[in-house]
Amino acid sequence: MRKSNRQKDAGWALEVFDKAPYITVSMVRPDGTPYGLPLSLARKDEKTFYFHCAGEGEKIDCIKSTPTVSLSAVSRCTPKYEEEKNNFTEYFNSAIALGKAEIVTDDDEKIEALKLICERFLSKYMDHFDEAISRSLSITTVVRITLTEPPVGKSKP
Repeated sequence: MRKSNRQKDAGWALEVFDKAPYITVSMVRPDGTPYGLPLSLARKDEKTFYFHCAGEGEKIDCIKSTPTVSLSAVSRCTPKYEEEKNNFTEYFNSAIALGKAEIVTDDDEKIEALKLICERFLSKYMDHFDEAISRSLSITTVVRITLTEPPVGKSKP
């Protein structure tokens, strides 16, 4: 009997996003072609994610043209050969979500978002955070992604 992929709820899917080393964000270029890239996102709550980037470039062009984005992540990926079945398979935990991306203009929200990102990825260096913010806040762009529907996840044991 074949084990199927199991659909998971929004809370479980959010945990996948939290555990994934990066999240692939897929966008649409102004010419209509797809553009996807792995980014270091941090989650604020059940609907809000943030990333930072330069103030110009392809990501910003995409967001200004079409703010709808798709998120996808894999937090576990284990290729496996099941000898008893003579079967090649992969065990995984994955999640997807749809959202709307917006450039954050409020400095307080930018600082909050950058703090979340730094705490997620470089928490042992937080004693340098305030100095870094005072130097770079004005030249750092922060993007908020607000989920437009609950995320979903899948798992194969």
